[in-house]
Amino acid sequence: MRNRSNHLMILVAVCLLAPIPAAGQAAAAKAQSYTSPRTSDGKPNLQGIWQVLNTAAWDIQDHRARLGIPAGQGVVEGNEIPYQPWAAARKRENFANRATLDPETKCYMPGVPRITYMPYPFQIFQTSHYVAILSEYVHVSRIIYTDGTGHPRGPLEFWMGDSRGRWEGDTLVVDVIHFTDRTWFDRAGNFHSEALHVVERYTPIGPDHINYEVTIEDPKVFTRPWKMSTSLYRRKEPNVQLLEYECHAYLEEEGAKGK
Repeated sequence: MRNRSNHLMILVAVCLLAPIPAAGQAAAAKAQSYTSPRTSDGKPNLQGIWQVLNTAAWDIQDHRARLGIPAGQGVVEGNEIPYQPWAAARKRENFANRATLDPETKCYMPGVPRITYMPYPFQIFQTSHYVAILSEYVHVSRIIYTDGTGHPRGPLEFWMGDSRGRWEGDTLVVDVIHFTDRTWFDRAGNFHSEALHVVERYTPIGPDHINYEVTIEDPKVFTRPWKMSTSLYRRKEPNVQLLEYECHAYLEEEGAKGK
């Protein structure tokens, strides 16, 4: 019995001491060894229905379970968001009042990158001039122009920003600007201003997996750029398709009428 206990302790110690590669390093290694199938114009084929398997929609950082919120591991690199002091206080206020302040509770479009890690599937379509992404969540759609055209002259404010893409090898790189300040990153109150600048990187690392990386920059809110990363999984069920999802906002005045 003692020998079995000793063996178990040794095994646990080995597992704890064994180096664990960072998620980004593992994804990069897989991407280098995988060649994506091509579309008719020779670009990597990202088409299909995809979905995340995480809890970032509730909180992009590590978080414990609460009423209506599943526990989860964060997607923020280093698990730290570099808020300016005033913005950190604003984030805490948002969290305390998230049930009514979160723009998602009003059925607004969730913005980028939040739409990507909402707990709903989305479908990618490709043409020679643009990539289209259609989400099941409130029928949100994005057009990512890949024809070399630049962003329109601002200032402009769009719920989903303005997206311009280019290919770097097998990676689709998307530059997104012209945001409104009325979206959040998650239900935990993480927020940004209209100066938000997002760079997305979609890299296929296997036939059914895409590594999704995001760089966030907003000099009005954060002290430096920061990153998030997660995996997108291809939905494989027979006859899988996007379904209808309608969001019905709970308005405070309607709630008062019902009392």
